[in-house]
Amino acid sequence: MNACQHIIELDALVKSYGDQRVVDAIALQVKQGECFGLLGPNGAGKTTTLRMMLGLTKPDSGRLTIMAQDAIKHARAIRCRIGVVPQMDNLDPDFSVIENLRTYASYFGIRAKHIDDRIRELLTFAHLSNKANATIDSLSGGMKRRLTLARSLVNDPQLLILDEPTTGLDPQARQLIWQRLRELKQAGRTLILTTHYMEEAQRLCDRLAIMDHGRVIAVGAPEELIRTHIEPQVIEVFGSGVERWLQAYSMPAEVRVERLGESVFLYAQNEKPLVDELCRHPQAQLQFLHRRANLEDVFLKLTGRELRE
Repeated sequence: MNACQHIIELDALVKSYGDQRVVDAIALQVKQGECFGLLGPNGAGKTTTLRMMLGLTKPDSGRLTIMAQDAIKHARAIRCRIGVVPQMDNLDPDFSVIENLRTYASYFGIRAKHIDDRIRELLTFAHLSNKANATIDSLSGGMKRRLTLARSLVNDPQLLILDEPTTGLDPQARQLIWQRLRELKQAGRTLILTTHYMEEAQRLCDRLAIMDHGRVIAVGAPEELIRTHIEPQVIEVFGSGVERWLQAYSMPAEVRVERLGESVFLYAQNEKPLVDELCRHPQAQLQFLHRRANLEDVFLKLTGRELRE
């Protein structure tokens, strides 16, 4: 399989539960060696899509091909060539770090004489060499996530599926995970990433798909989606004087205004008139932050700002 081929192809994939269609005829292609993000609010259909990729949920209709094989007919064989980092750590608390890796390696029939060398490599990769004999309960959250990532690589997979790999981690632990994921991509592995951290998706993903209500509503590189779907300049306005200012100021017609709680977001092609206007007001009453548009702005525009449970 060369670098221009697709390692995953989804064509008109459908899955329903009762009357609810949770995956609605989605079509996606993932290239070998890229990091592909799958984003969406809760209930968008991401988890069901991942479960179908892993052969854990059978689609109602459509075609799903992974590594040039029919993912429905050859689900077991494909799973042997995939690594998975689940959303929640499911490490065995009765085993030490090294015992978790050794036990998992045995599931793939890796020869005993090769297991120890492989485990040493993985512990070094995960920055856990000094924790080989530690109990799981003694590890920090970041260490557990790194161990889960190392475990997913035991079978030397071509494809790695990561379901919110850095949720709940502190910035230092998150940065280390990002570094390791970049190394895996540079080594030629294909990554499928779901995350609620838009900064994470923007930094790591070559391309991504945004899903909502079971459908794919946008696909592209992060910067491409930002250029296509959102104004380039964003001003966040907040403070006790926001309401009075909005009533008094004649907002230019080309400025798009969105409200979120006590903050007002102004989206514009040219931010200078707005910045000049805001600078005339006392900071105690009206504060603002000017920045360039990012992937989170695109996500919120396409999927809405209402809370999803």
